[in-house]
This record gives sequence, structure tokens and C-alpha cells, in this order.
Amino acid sequence: MNTKRIIVPGLLLLLAATTAAQAGGESRIKDLAYLEGTTNEPLVGYGLVVGLNGTGDSASAENTSNSIATLLEKLDVTVNPADLKAKNVAAVIVTGNLDPNLSAGGKIDVKVNSLNDATSLEGGHLIMTPLRAADGTLCVLAQGSVSIGGFNIKSGANNSFRKNHTQAGLVTNGGTVKVALGGHFIENGRLAWLLRSPDFNTASAVAKSINREFGHDVARARDAQRIDVVLPDQFRGDPVSFVAGMSILTSASDAVARVVVNERTGTIIVGKNVKLKEAAVAHGTLKVVVSTYYDVSQPTALSRTGETVVVPDVNTDVAEKDAHVLRVPDTSTVADVVGVLNDIGASPRDIIAILEALKRAGSLQAELVLM
Repeated sequence: MNTKRIIVPGLLLLLAATTAAQAGGESRIKDLAYLEGTTNEPLVGYGLVVGLNGTGDSASAENTSNSIATLLEKLDVTVNPADLKAKNVAAVIVTGNLDPNLSAGGKIDVKVNSLNDATSLEGGHLIMTPLRAADGTLCVLAQGSVSIGGFNIKSGANNSFRKNHTQAGLVTNGGTVKVALGGHFIENGRLAWLLRSPDFNTASAVAKSINREFGHDVARARDAQRIDVVLPDQFRGDPVSFVAGMSILTSASDAVARVVVNERTGTIIVGKNVKLKEAAVAHGTLKVVVSTYYDVSQPTALSRTGETVVVPDVNTDVAEKDAHVLRVPDTSTVADVVGVLNDIGASPRDIIAILEALKRAGSLQAELVLM
């Protein structure tokens, strides 16, 4: 069978499961779901980044000066906050995610984000900062060099060059676990898998896959996300091996037909099972271009009252593209949908508007998600 490569200029399309083999593919259970009680705990703290090259907080950020004074007092140095200049220091919010099964002494990555008006955290070092869980428990101590993955150069006369976001950075392995959360994935001989993308068909398939391997009624799907599992008697003394064995079992997965669009970037992603019913689309484009040119008006050489001024000359061009009507046929595959979008010949943002209209008209047989 001949294949045709379909390209939509400026449009990103993810073609998922375009063949029967892909549609019937299976994934490991640990890729489809996670164990209840093993989700990461968000942590937050307030700290200071020092060692900046004059890119820290300005004098108007009083909380930074007060924080520096408080820190120095703990180090037996007494200073007046009003006498401090914080241009080499930035107040930051520090965040991290702690795996409940991570033991004391383990390491995690932490992120730092400027709290005030620092222009860059480049070259900074995070001073020891306690990170707490939602209940106030001190779980992690963070400290280390900040990596921003970019730079912000200013060369005077309002000229600058910037790469990436320099007011946020990462401290790799900068957090040391002091208090483990003690995650429990087994309660009274029972545990549960929670699907990352809830779906009744997938939940049923996962339960059947576990039962085929470990025996009847070991697993049962309770709803679209939860699969309850009973620990078999032979694994009472070794539940880890049982979980490890389950996690590598493969299972079929399913999902709702979905089209995801990002209006900010003009990105469109078409998932599997997306279909279009027959419809007609009329599309036209109005283009308005406003351009400004500047002329200099000077007085004559002997004039005493005239002055040199800049006179703007504004030109406006309007062009409207003739609308054309396109018939959208019934489609049954993702490739057919992409072919229809190609035939429309519109920009990505225009196609997004057309998809929204097709959804309202009942032609687009899929969930339309706007980001």
C-alpha cells in the first residue's frame, strides 16, 4: 500500500496509533498507573541566594535586608538592616517534591524562584533552607549552587541579550532528606493501582492482566481509575517482589478520542480514534498591515525660529483573501483528519478556530481540549 507523507506548515501534529498494530499495543502497568501512597509530597520554603554579581534585589526589597540581618544574627553578627545593601543577594521561594518512600539522607532536586525584583540568579548559591510539607513538618534541608541554564547580559543604553528565564533556577541534588514521610503502599494486605489517565476499559484490562498472572480475584477494578489488589498468601513475607512482578506485566490501554490545541503557540495534537463527520467549511482571511516611516523636517539655514522635528508617515494596507468552501468528508483515521487540515490551507490559529466550529457543529467526534 502506498503511503503519503502529510505535512502542515507551522503545525505540530502527533499521529497516535495510526495502524491497527499500534492501536492494539500494550504497555507495562507501572507506565499506566502508580501505587496509592507513593505520590510525591510538595515542599516549600523561603531562602536566600547569595554571591550574585549585582543582579540581586534592590534597596526597596526590605524583606531581603531583614532576612540577611536575621541570618547574620544567628551567626552571632549583629547588623542594622537599614545599613545593608542586598544587590548581591536575592530572596527566593524554594520548592521540591519528596517521594514518600525516600529514606532520611536521600537527595532531591530543588527549584528556586526569585521573590522580589532580582534580575538574575546566575552564579548564585542557595544558603541552607528548610523545606516543609503542607502540615508544617520539616522534611528537607536545601543548599547548593543555582543553575539557571541561561544568561542575561546588559551592555548599557538599554541594550541586553537574554537566554532562558534567569529569575528561576535548579539546585541539582541540593535537598537532603531529614525526615522521611514513611509512605505506605500496603494496608492490611491490600494495595491499589491508580491509573494516570482514568478509563474504564483500561482499568478492566489491568485487573484482568494481574488476575491472569497471580490468580482469580486478586485484582478488581473499582472505578475508572482505581484497581484494588489483594496480596496473595505466598507473598505475605515479600510484598516488594509481588509489586515488582505486577509492575512489569503488560496491559492494553484505551483513551477518549481527543484533540489538544494550544492557542498561544499554534500547536495542534490529534490523538487516536479522532473522526470527522461530513461538513462544509468556508474560510477567508482579512490581513491588515500598518507601517510607519519617519521623515526629518529641518528649517532653512538662515531660519531663527524653526526647529528640526521628526514627522511620522503612516501607511495602512488592507488585503482580504477570497473565502472558499471546502467539503469535509467522513473520516475514520488520524491520517484522514490530517489530510483534511492540509486541504484547508489555513494557518494553525485559523485551523484551531475551524476545529472549534466543527466541534460545535457536531462534526468533530472527539474531545477538544484548549490549553
